[in-house]
Amino acid sequence: MSFQQGLSGLNATSKSLEIIGNNIANANTYGSKASRAEFSDVYAAALNGGGASQVGIGVQLAKVSQQFTQGNITTTENALDLAVNGSGFFQVREGNQTVYTRNGQFKVDRDGFIVNNQKQRLMGYPADGTGVIQPGQATAMQLPSAGINPAPTSEMLIEMNLDSRVGTTTPAAGTIDFSDPRTYNNATSLTVFDAKGQDIAMTYYFQKSATDTWNVYATANGSSVLDDGSGNALPVTTITFPSTGGAPLSPAAPVSFDIPAGVNAAGADTLALTGVTLDLSGATQYGATFGVTDLRQDGYAPGQLSGIAIEDNGIVMARYSNGQSKPAGQIELANFRNPQGLQSLGGNAWARSFASGDPILGVPSEGNMGSLQSGALEEANIDLTAELVNMITAQRIYQANAQTIKTQDQVLQTLVNLR
Repeated sequence: MSFQQGLSGLNATSKSLEIIGNNIANANTYGSKASRAEFSDVYAAALNGGGASQVGIGVQLAKVSQQFTQGNITTTENALDLAVNGSGFFQVREGNQTVYTRNGQFKVDRDGFIVNNQKQRLMGYPADGTGVIQPGQATAMQLPSAGINPAPTSEMLIEMNLDSRVGTTTPAAGTIDFSDPRTYNNATSLTVFDAKGQDIAMTYYFQKSATDTWNVYATANGSSVLDDGSGNALPVTTITFPSTGGAPLSPAAPVSFDIPAGVNAAGADTLALTGVTLDLSGATQYGATFGVTDLRQDGYAPGQLSGIAIEDNGIVMARYSNGQSKPAGQIELANFRNPQGLQSLGGNAWARSFASGDPILGVPSEGNMGSLQSGALEEANIDLTAELVNMITAQRIYQANAQTIKTQDQVLQTLVNLR
């Protein structure tokens, strides 16, 4: 009797409908992967090894196969939302167990750890206090809670053009009165910082003393950096240009000088800075108006953490309120030779198994690892239209299997009714 075939068909089709229903239910689950029912036929063992007359006894569910194809990437407004564009899984840990996920919906918990909705911590490489990544054994990613320490200014650079058409100053060059614009030709200012991160207002004055020759004076918080001991300001350097007006002949190297202690505009005592250098190699003297094209210094004030940004190579950049940024760590990804061998745990997570093999570890955008996209999430790779069509097909197959049982029942009824 063929009841067995029909019954196995009903069971297999019921499993297929369950898998299709699960796919449809997770069509809006970020990082979810579609599953597919794979069937195999069943034959009874025969002493003679079978033959042309051998008839199968039904069907069985051979495997529920996960499809790890790339899902669509959709952008979000959250910088901690991450999508892997390519191969690889995020590693998250709860206790001593490491599991793997493609769902990049991460947040920061009260302790500064980057976690998902299941409170599992994202794994990666930490950075030291200077922002250098420390590769090796991955640990839970934790954002810094303390601010960034100040850095005193040690180098300054001015890139500019001094107008070759102007004449020497009045009164005669070699003396200067910072409050009298007639004693200098041009000036520019920038803010530098002492060891406490306190601001010092630096102003540079440029005085044409002769053809192709300019004196450079400097003040810090309104006081001359150099003087002759009698209150008369002295230049920190003299720029000599070639007759063509190009790069200076002198100074040939950055000029070094000290910035004395003083009082800033807020009334705070500023610390002295020793050995500060000024690079004027980018200065020119052409027949064009005075203009500064680059003005830089390497110091900064203290700052507090104001936000983070995650680059495509997984480096987590911490941004501070003083405009500085430095790496806080780097996310590590894992890949497998046989992702379909991973064991589903629920919660958008998988665990390694013997079939999947050991994880292959690396950072995003290196080797066969995909790149990260911050402010984006990977949608489920489930084709809702195809699943609905598959559901209709499975429904018809279920009805057909039920019909074979009904037909067999009618045949059996005919046999019973024989007189």
